Amino acid sequence: MTTKPQLNLTRIVLQDIWHHIWVVILAVVLVVNAAAVVFASHKSRQLTSQWDQLLQQRDKLDIEWRNLLLEEQSLSEHSRITQIATKDLGMSRPLPNEEVVVRVP
Repeated sequence: MTTKPQLNLTRIVLQDIWHHIWVVILAVVLVVNAAAVVFASHKSRQLTSQWDQLLQQRDKLDIEWRNLLLEEQSLSEHSRITQIATKDLGMSRPLPNEEVVVRVP
């Protein structure tokens, strides 16, 4: 009776992988490439979202700046200054004979 040599399954699988190493390398490269694509698209979406938020913030600050300019213009109007000087501070325009001209030599 002849005995069949016992086959080592692990050895057979490793030999098969070694004979088709280019397929394994290609599979690894494919998985790494897929992960890189997922990472790049995720980062792109994050940056796009951040860009949109910055644009909205810029628009809000621009609107606030324009409102502040309008407020500054309205607060510095001559009639308002005259009204505050007259009512709140009790100031009045001097009469022509009370005016004093100062000349610098």
